[in-house]
Amino acid sequence: MALDAQAGLREDLRILVMSATLDGARVAKLLGDAPTITSEGRAHPVETRHLGRDPNRRIDEQMADAILLALRAETGSVLAFLPGQGEIRRVERILAERIGGDVDLAPLYGAMEGRAQDRAIEPAPPGRRKVVLATSIAETSLTIEGVRVVVDSGLARVPRYEADIGVTRLETVRASRAAADQRRGRAGRTEPGICYRLWDEAATTSLPPFAEPEIKAADLSGLLLDLAQWGVSDPASLKWLDQPPMPALTEARAELLEIGAIDADGRITPAGKAMHKLPLPPRLARMVSEAGRRGAAHDAALIAAVLVERGLGGDSADLDHRLENFRRDRSQRAEAMSGLARGWAAAAKAGTPTSDMSAAEILALAYPSRIAKARGAPGQFLLANGRAAQVEPGDALAKQAYLVVAEMTGRAAATRILLAAALPEDRLERAAEGQIGTAEEVTFDAAARALRARSIRRLRAITLKSGPLAVPTTLASAETLARGAAEIGIAALPWTKAQIQWRDRVMFLRASEGDEWPDVSDAGLATTVDSWLAPHLVGETSLASIGGDRLDAALKAMLPWDMQRRLEAEAPTHFEAPTGSRHAIDYEGEGAPNLAIRVQELFGLKEHPAIARGRLKLTLHLLSPAQRPIQITRDLPGFWKGSWAAVKTDMKGRYPRHVWPDDPANATPTMRAKPRGT
Repeated sequence: MALDAQAGLREDLRILVMSATLDGARVAKLLGDAPTITSEGRAHPVETRHLGRDPNRRIDEQMADAILLALRAETGSVLAFLPGQGEIRRVERILAERIGGDVDLAPLYGAMEGRAQDRAIEPAPPGRRKVVLATSIAETSLTIEGVRVVVDSGLARVPRYEADIGVTRLETVRASRAAADQRRGRAGRTEPGICYRLWDEAATTSLPPFAEPEIKAADLSGLLLDLAQWGVSDPASLKWLDQPPMPALTEARAELLEIGAIDADGRITPAGKAMHKLPLPPRLARMVSEAGRRGAAHDAALIAAVLVERGLGGDSADLDHRLENFRRDRSQRAEAMSGLARGWAAAAKAGTPTSDMSAAEILALAYPSRIAKARGAPGQFLLANGRAAQVEPGDALAKQAYLVVAEMTGRAAATRILLAAALPEDRLERAAEGQIGTAEEVTFDAAARALRARSIRRLRAITLKSGPLAVPTTLASAETLARGAAEIGIAALPWTKAQIQWRDRVMFLRASEGDEWPDVSDAGLATTVDSWLAPHLVGETSLASIGGDRLDAALKAMLPWDMQRRLEAEAPTHFEAPTGSRHAIDYEGEGAPNLAIRVQELFGLKEHPAIARGRLKLTLHLLSPAQRPIQITRDLPGFWKGSWAAVKTDMKGRYPRHVWPDDPANATPTMRAKPRGT
């Protein structure tokens, strides 16, 4: 935005970028090849020692060992880098049992009260040493007097936004080389120091050069709202050091649309401007501003405070419990957050105060898609957005019928609910405002091979109530029945022999003439049921009720009139023998098209029977008077001239009452035996 202002509003604006860890060359290029100035500063030498790491041991145990080693081997205070608050507390417990009485332990992480953070960075009292257990918060712009030893776990905890569930979770990753160098430098700020690293020296080169830019993995809804307020609806129109990922932008845009912050063109709305005035993430800003309109701004602001300030109100998964603890808390941190909350409520232009709205209803203003209904075992819930999540079975929330979820972690079936509020069932309608609808749903019952219709009252993915209905006589129902047939197999339809032969004939012409003939194989028909079958099933409710006339009409409609005439001419259903009798042609078996016929009916034929305007000869299965095969041929004239003599001799002995001429090509065809006495 600074570059945008420079280009369009303030040509005289000069921009200076300062950082200890950014890739300076990339920033300089973004600024039009701006000059780069490097300041090394004053740093004392730091010796680096690599301790390696045992993958079979917990990181907190190995860090505790490394810190104890440093305390024994070196003088001065120690700064230890750990990925997060949980590891810090575990290392603190281990060290408390093992260190001497002249060493103070001082945790340092973002969720601590300001006074506790101040104590962590104060110099150790005379004659004492300090061990500061810190997250990456202590990497830059921080000098702790007396620290000359750094112990680095090589790990960092970074936010990762999961667009599919709309939550940001923390993920432990390897620190970048830039971060490792910054951590190492903390040991040499005031005097020569030592850095212990919990990895092998060779592994340093495999560390990523820089940490992944937050824009690549963050929730971009706040950024998109900032841009809309700035007047930019298309982020691509701005210059970026790292382009915002399109999937994250799409998700952020959908979120802002859902809460009414922007319109369909990406422009900020009046409601969005009200949200932007609040220094909160867009969903929480929407919660506070909308609750303010309803007279519950103060309660909403307290909820926002609990959500943005980690650990405020304790660690209970029940939001109501945390709010109760927060209201009773008289610590400096709680008082500071209460003051911020009062400012947010005032900025929301609160209406008449009211206690009518529950915490769950207020929370639903921010997360309408996270209303959850209990299902299955205790603690199992289904969210309105379709995700499954669980709370610890022993937690009181596990017994609730409905929740509104504020925080989750994990993926897929392993998603755990970290913070939620119980939603009384009689408040569901109000909390879900506008999201509940009733619809008629028609499904295919594969076991019964029939349609089932139900009236369903639903909160997005959550079914609230359902009951049976008569199946409506609509094209949509017919399409569902047709798709059901495709799912269990087209062969399940009640095909007649004539219809099967019709399909075989069409497929024969498709194979010989090309794709102008439709694909009426099982696989081909299954992929196109909406177009060829569904229109002819309106009114039908099961596969068993489909009559032959429906399938006939559906198949015939696949061919225009001229192709139907060609089908009859080029792939006839029957062959008319010289005797005048008609015999079905088999288009499916091996060697198809096949014709099984008694040899006597072909007497007098001098050319081999063919179809497709004479292009394709029939495979003749010549039969004896007893309908037993005597020869298979695709060259009838050659058969008459060749092996007929041997066949005649054999057949004449077996069937003396039938005619076995010496010259069958010029004999009279017959279906009868010789008259008695001849």
